[in-house]
Amino acid sequence: MKNLKGVRVMLVDDEPHITQFLEFGLLNEGFDTRTAPDGMTAVNLALEFQPHVVILDVMMPGMDGWEVCRLLKKNLSNVAIIMLTAKDEVEDRVKGLTTGADDYVVKPFSFEELLARIGARLRNQFPALYGEVSFGPFRLDDRRKEIRYRDEVLELSPTEYELLKYLVINHGIVLSKSTILDQVWGYDFGGDENIVEVYIRFLREKLNDKEHRLIRTLRGAGYRVDLP
Repeated sequence: MKNLKGVRVMLVDDEPHITQFLEFGLLNEGFDTRTAPDGMTAVNLALEFQPHVVILDVMMPGMDGWEVCRLLKKNLSNVAIIMLTAKDEVEDRVKGLTTGADDYVVKPFSFEELLARIGARLRNQFPALYGEVSFGPFRLDDRRKEIRYRDEVLELSPTEYELLKYLVINHGIVLSKSTILDQVWGYDFGGDENIVEVYIRFLREKLNDKEHRLIRTLRGAGYRVDLP
């Protein structure tokens, strides 16, 4: 991943030997890296540094990783959070993911695995860093604001583009209307959430998805893209 210049990674852990080890490895991979020894420092640093990825310990004095995760997701427009912790019980994993974490790595860990997980989060949440990215029959080119479906360029409005990109990148995940509104229209959108239904209908027409096999509706839950 040395060709991904300008990717910002923030390390949050109260154990200096871990942050030093990770910082050395990530700098060697070409990442712009910052470290924070506690939760409050991490929140303040993140607002200034605007990281693409945060490697976040859970058990820290003062503000723990759960609260840091919640605040980062609330205050940053787009950030990938990978929880790094010795807590490996299922309930801890569930808590991390429901708090907003995008991935969960248990200590002890391999640096190569962590690097692979960072790459996976970047491809999913920051496709523009890679140019074109493929997801099944879709090819996304965020720099050109263009999506191809089965090798045909879709004629999309800016909002349709952002909505389809968000659905495709998060394929296999059920996304509620409120989540889609926050991520596509923005947290300060004051309109009716039924606008999501309208734009989903637009996309289905352009994808010839008459039977809703590609963009599925899960009544009472939201929408999910299923890739063939």
